[in-house]
Amino acid sequence: MDDLWLGVRLLLLLTLANFSPIVARALLRERGAAPLDGGLRCRDGRPLLGPSKTWRGLLAAVAACTLGAPVLGFPLAIGALAGAASMAGDALASFIKRRLGIASSGRAFVLDQLPESLLPLLVLQAPLQLTVTLVAGVSLVFVLLEPPAAKLAYRLGWRDKPY
Repeated sequence: MDDLWLGVRLLLLLTLANFSPIVARALLRERGAAPLDGGLRCRDGRPLLGPSKTWRGLLAAVAACTLGAPVLGFPLAIGALAGAASMAGDALASFIKRRLGIASSGRAFVLDQLPESLLPLLVLQAPLQLTVTLVAGVSLVFVLLEPPAAKLAYRLGWRDKPY
């Protein structure tokens, strides 16, 4: 039962990281929307990450996870680490998607969810003494639940696209 509760808390922390950039965009509009990659392009002519990976989103995820961590029973530092690692995973997914020719904000099931959930869980594995089974289980649940959650956020007007 303890692992189940820990998994739920970790899933909620990942959800904070995932949705806080969307909330920040809705609240701040274009403020802070500078792209993380500064508009750089790779040798293939495609953007390094693309315009949807912004400083605003990174800061929102780190802040939300840092502030939400104590509510979920984690130290502030664990929250900050989770938020930063989640956004690093999201940026990695964007980098890979651009190399595959998938446009910014384009859809790629599993690639859109897995790095954003797995990387923070791997980073938190030692400090929280997470088992491989728990890491895999929470990542799988995140991969499966994020698409319907994104559709709900779209219907509520929080997202521009239903994915």
